[in-house]
Amino acid sequence: MQGPLSHLRVLDLSRVLAGPWASQNLADLGAEVIKIERPTRGDDTRAWGPPFLKNGEGEDTLETAYFLCANRGKKSLTLDIASERGSQIVRELAAKSDVLIENFKTGDLQRYGLSYDDLKAINPQLVYCSITGFGQQGPFAAQAGYDFMIQGTGGLMSLTGEPDDVAGGGPKKVGVPVADLMTGMYATVAILAALMRRDKGGGGEHIDMALLDCQVAMLSNQAQNYLISGKVPPRYGNAHPNVVPYQAFPTVDGHIIIAIGNDFQFGKFCQVAGEPALARDPRFLTNADRVRHRGAIVAEMARLVLAKGTQQWLSLLGPLGVPCGPINDLAQTFEHPQIQHRGMKLQMEHPSSGPVPLVANPIRFKESPIRYHLPPPLLGEHSQTILSELLGMDDSQVQALRDGGVV
Repeated sequence: MQGPLSHLRVLDLSRVLAGPWASQNLADLGAEVIKIERPTRGDDTRAWGPPFLKNGEGEDTLETAYFLCANRGKKSLTLDIASERGSQIVRELAAKSDVLIENFKTGDLQRYGLSYDDLKAINPQLVYCSITGFGQQGPFAAQAGYDFMIQGTGGLMSLTGEPDDVAGGGPKKVGVPVADLMTGMYATVAILAALMRRDKGGGGEHIDMALLDCQVAMLSNQAQNYLISGKVPPRYGNAHPNVVPYQAFPTVDGHIIIAIGNDFQFGKFCQVAGEPALARDPRFLTNADRVRHRGAIVAEMARLVLAKGTQQWLSLLGPLGVPCGPINDLAQTFEHPQIQHRGMKLQMEHPSSGPVPLVANPIRFKESPIRYHLPPPLLGEHSQTILSELLGMDDSQVQALRDGGVV
């Protein structure tokens, strides 16, 4: 069974994470994705190790875990796009593609005749997605942008971490590159919308995705809190700015997250904790009351939660519908029975190692489930096939490109 996007071809000139995350989404949904990589070096993340994938003898291969996380389902074509012949091959491929994704600095591809306007003249139906740190226009458009600095510039780090007056307090980045990941997700949505418009007769499109824009957009409730109140939000650590109690608490033997979203759940917790009167305290009757008296209710909760162990709380609160959970490390996460049942860890055969473990796509289709057809590619693994089958080159032509350093 073919995926819903099996009729599409994507030319992926992006590297690192935001662009590759978007193209991996499209590949998982069935699109043919041709990843253009620099000869001999490839995507930057091919050098971002250790850890490296192990071969059958337990020795390191050249494949990094970072590259593997974002490049499933793609074909790798090595190409020097700065050369005249290399840029011409990109144009030939773009003429046969539906989507192009790139994350070069603003204006860089124009030097090679590969800008949106250049390729639109060849393929008016092309959806061309540009991903940069700051966008195609504006006073910072020429500057490079990476996830860490975007988390800082875009306000996320000011919200993440403990308050300054708490031990270990201060701004912190998120443990995964969420600005890159969310930009890849927004780019995926934008590409699919542009394809829908194209298929209704609207023609091609140039999508301008900026990490900074996406970081600001994903501030969500915190951004709206500021815009409505005019007050700069503080850092709450693991607590929630709008819902109380909604944070991690220490137990006898560890920690537990208690995420009480309404007054009924709060009453259930107080009942289980042996303090039903707490739910009738005028300071804590409603969520708004509890937010206003955050310090008092958090102190009471901390006292109560510390009386039992984590598993004991989970067994008491879970059946009553009080949202709660442990704080798992990644080993515990992948051993979790629900994660295993949902198949979030998959294995694919890889030419360097045999079976390679990967994280599955979370999209679940009932009628046409996602099928994983290609593992993350070796550098240039599909160069011969793409050039010969898609562009009609014979072996001598491909070898001439190799001899000239173009491929």
